[in-house]
Amino acid sequence: MSEPNYTERQRHLRNIVVMALADGSIGQREVEWVADRCVALGLGQDDLQSALAYGLGDDAALELPADEASREALLADLISMMAADGHLAESEKRLFALAAARMNIVGERLDQIITAVVSGRDSRGSKDNPA
Repeated sequence: MSEPNYTERQRHLRNIVVMALADGSIGQREVEWVADRCVALGLGQDDLQSALAYGLGDDAALELPADEASREALLADLISMMAADGHLAESEKRLFALAAARMNIVGERLDQIITAVVSGRDSRGSKDNPA
């Protein structure tokens, strides 16, 4: 996959924010994780504010990428986002399951992505995304 363009990176950040707000609130650790991921995506403060505004809007929804590599990267970030506050809310689990199913990433491949994220988190002792 080629390097994601600016619009794709913005969409990715919006998706992360949608997950962060799936449980109805966003805590300090989630805000910090989103801000760190924003920087890692090469986006700035305006992009972060725009993503937060989108996530708080009535029409907020995941926008699923078309290519497989972007889909897997999104799932990895959604897993990390879900775990950022140390609590997996039922609404987050449902949103994740729906996204994975809609992107046709299920079964063994989904297990591999989850394992990779959890392993990356454990091996580095950090909540940063390995993707």
